[in-house]
This record gives sequence, structure tokens and C-alpha cells, in this order.
Amino acid sequence: MTLRATECLALARSAKEGLHIDEKGLYLRVDPVRASWVFRYTFAGKRRVMGLGGFPLVSLADARVAASAARSAVASGIDPQAQKREAKERAIEQADAAETASHKETITFAKAAGAFVAGHRAGWRNKRHADQVVASLEAYALPAIGSKPVANVDTDDVLAILQPIWSVKPETASRVRQRIEAVMAYSAAHGWRERGLNPAIWKGHLDAILPSPAKLRRVRHHPALAWRRVPAFMARLHLMSGLAPLALRFTVMTAARSGEVRGMTWREIDLELCTWTVPPERIKAGREHRVPLSAAAVAILQDRLRVATDEREGRRPDRSDIVWPGAAGTLSDMTLAAVIKRMNKSDTAGDADAPFWSDVLGVPAVPHGFRSSFRDWAADNSYSTDIAEAALAHVVGDATTRAYQRGDLLERRRAMMEAWAVFIVGDREK
Repeated sequence: MTLRATECLALARSAKEGLHIDEKGLYLRVDPVRASWVFRYTFAGKRRVMGLGGFPLVSLADARVAASAARSAVASGIDPQAQKREAKERAIEQADAAETASHKETITFAKAAGAFVAGHRAGWRNKRHADQVVASLEAYALPAIGSKPVANVDTDDVLAILQPIWSVKPETASRVRQRIEAVMAYSAAHGWRERGLNPAIWKGHLDAILPSPAKLRRVRHHPALAWRRVPAFMARLHLMSGLAPLALRFTVMTAARSGEVRGMTWREIDLELCTWTVPPERIKAGREHRVPLSAAAVAILQDRLRVATDEREGRRPDRSDIVWPGAAGTLSDMTLAAVIKRMNKSDTAGDADAPFWSDVLGVPAVPHGFRSSFRDWAADNSYSTDIAEAALAHVVGDATTRAYQRGDLLERRRAMMEAWAVFIVGDREK
């Protein structure tokens, strides 16, 4: 016996409880609260009941279609209830995927880059590095893909940014690529784009499209004076007066970076222990660096301290005061370089196109080049690589080596720096 639509409505309104058969396992189940369709079937030897929805939301015709599909599943060896659960799970997954995709569309490359910088800023060695990351992305990446969803950034986008500058500015282009790669990896880790091939990764991807940066990059070393000529340079420099020549003499004696010298404060100096401690934020390697001061270097600082005290009418400088003050707070790197330029202008021997204080190619020496002069002197005078590199505040060895060698070889370096000072100035500045 089959039901008619009017009968279904009458049964539901009468609230006559029980199962009312339609056909082939389809029933209208009525209880005091509601009426609903169920399908009764046998699967794997067990009697089962599957709900097909409430009446009248699910009509008699719709219930018959659903029951027919369930019977077909049973005939095919499929449990219709399990099939229904799987379909529901797939629908939920598809809805979640659609929601996730919609969220991804709202995260632009610019937003992802901002989040990447904010998340990593504390781990970068100094503010300048963070500013460089931001500046390079703003200059090259954001104009091209800043407003594009980070989920949609692809290899063509990356190439459009890199190819115009790859051969012209290889160093800059390489850094831009690395930073785009980092933003892409950060975005994938946060679920803003699919995990998989990073469109800015070099090995196994862009290296097949672009020429190697190593082949394009022209490494320009800082012009350096041959180490055997440094004593003559220091003797000539000793004749010059002023704060900049004095700071340059101290820079050469300590083999330090000019920026470390120009930014030094009296707090960093211990004249009793003859040590200068450069804080991590002012060191390229990002870790504290102790510099043993030779007798000649200490004499320069003592002279500078006397002058600074006289300038303050007998009061010693504050510990936070800059040792080498300039118009902008500290001396500039150009100020120190200008000292060598003035020396070359007055000391050029015969040929005006051949600077006297220059490297082997005739390029005028610069303050940073004296670190190379010192390094060559150390190598030619049989000082070990570890000690010489430690004097330059370079990271020596791999992670394992550094784990075992935790000291900074200060006292061994002290003897070397004293020997360097004696070589370049003798007893003149003690």
C-alpha cells in the first residue's frame, strides 16, 4: 500500500503515533512532536534505519526519490547511511576550504610582508637591518605585487620584479629575491597560501631561469694600503691635527670598523684594563666584541680624554658621551675618508693621476681597507687564522667549533695588537 500526499498531511496533523508504510522500506514516522521520513533496510545482515528528513519540508515525492537512491546503494553493496555521512563530511570540508580560500584572498602580499617584518624584527641584529628589509620590499616588490593576494603570487610575478634588476643590480636583486622567498614561506606557514613550491626559491627553481648571482656580481674589495706601507702612512697621519686624523689613527691601530670607532662612548672604554668593549648592537656579527688596546691606542684615548675634560671646564665626559663627536652627533665615515683624500691631494708624487696612498691598482685607500692591511700583516707574520679573524670580530668556524671555543682569545689577541701597534707607530705615540 502506498500513501498519497493528502494522507501524509492528515497523518501528521492527527499526531497518530507510529510508522506508516509507503513502499519498499519507506515510512512516515509520526510522534507527538513531529513527522519525518525514515528508510528501513538490511545491510550486512543487520536491520538499519536511516532518516530522510522531516515532513512536510521533505515532500512525499522527495522522500521516494531519496529512498530509491538508498535502495540502489544497498543493491550495489554500499551502506546508504555511511554514504550519507561521507557526503556530509565532504560538504563540510568544501565549505571550510571555501572559507579558507576567501580568507586567503584578503591577505595581500603587502599585509604578509608587514606581518613577516613585525614577526622577525626582534630577532634581527639591529634596526638598520630591519629598515633595509622594508626598504627593499617597498622599492621593488610592493609596487608590483603589494595589492595582490599572497595566495596568488606566482613565478611570473617574481620574475617580473627580478629580471629588470638581475644583471644591473645583482646584489640588490639577490637580496630582494631572498626576502620575497621569506615572505612566501612565512605566508605558507600561516596558511595564507598553499604549501608547496615557493615561487621565489632559488635552488631547483629560479636557478634554472636566471643566471647565477655569483657570476654576475662583481665583488669590490675596499681599497687597502699594502701592509708594509702602513707605518709610513701613520707617520704622515701623525703630522695632521684635528679630531678626524686622531680617530683615523685609532681606527688603524685597533683594526676596527670605522662605524664602531665613530660610535664609541666612554662607557665602552676601560683604561685600567686597556680594553674597549663594543656592544652587540654596534657589531656586524651581532655579539659583544672586546678589543684589547695597545699602549699607543690607550695613549690616544688618554689624550682625547684630557681634551674633552678641558672642553667641559675640568669636568670629565659623561659615560654616555661620544668619544669622537661630530656635527651630526658623531664623526661621519666621509669625514675619515676625507682625511686620506687630503693626504693624497698634498702627497701625490709627480703624477697627479696616481694617488700616493692607494692600493696596488692605484685606487685611493679608504678607512675600512686598513682592516685588510692588518689581516695581511697578521698572515705574513704567522698569526693564526682564529686569532686574526677574532681581532676583526669575524665569526670563526662552524657552529660545532664555536660551541667548544667559547672564549674570545682576548689575551692572545692583546699580544698581537701590541705587536701591530709597535709595527705601525713604533714608540712615537706611547
